[in-house]
Amino acid sequence: MKKLEIVGYRRANLGRKHSQDLRAQGYVPGVLYGGTAQHHFYAPNMLFRELLTSGDVFEVTLNIEGDEYQAILQETQFHPVNDSLLHADFLEILPGKEVKVDVPIKLTGIAKGVTSGGKLNQKLRKLRVQGMAADIPDYIELNVSSLELGKSMKVSAIAEEGFTTLSQKAVPVVSVDVPRALRGGGLTAAEEAEADEADDAGENTEGETPAAE
Repeated sequence: MKKLEIVGYRRANLGRKHSQDLRAQGYVPGVLYGGTAQHHFYAPNMLFRELLTSGDVFEVTLNIEGDEYQAILQETQFHPVNDSLLHADFLEILPGKEVKVDVPIKLTGIAKGVTSGGKLNQKLRKLRVQGMAADIPDYIELNVSSLELGKSMKVSAIAEEGFTTLSQKAVPVVSVDVPRALRGGGLTAAEEAEADEADDAGENTEGETPAAE
């Protein structure tokens, strides 16, 4: 994983008003949990920029007034109107203990079905995995070059290298959708059925719940 440091300060007050005051001053309240104790802190919002915009998974060194903790970002809360970061939750990385994290899926290659007139549709953008922090990649690559018109690739197509996939294996990750103008023009009945199935599966995949927690 990529590495990033966030330098922050311990919170003496945990009330809502104090959190609002911190945000008004350009800070983000946060909490670190998973270790022997919880640590409430705040840090300048500019230090979270790369963590939020890159899309990759980071191993974060939280430096809270000189005390350092290794952590992974677990959850964020954003303002519903201006989309500013309101709060960040971090899970402490402990020696010998596995972590669960959502890893981005990045597609590579040009699908055969796209060159035949189909439309590439990525249905799952993050994969829930479990493993030792040192073995979890920044992102997961999936080569779609062999993906044909009306076909899909599922979670089962992703190689587990140093981690265990927690998402259901049958969940579609990406498909090459068949434009309606092409349906009935050379596709077999089975291919048309799979295309319809892929369309239906894509409606709920993005918020897919992990199979195990």
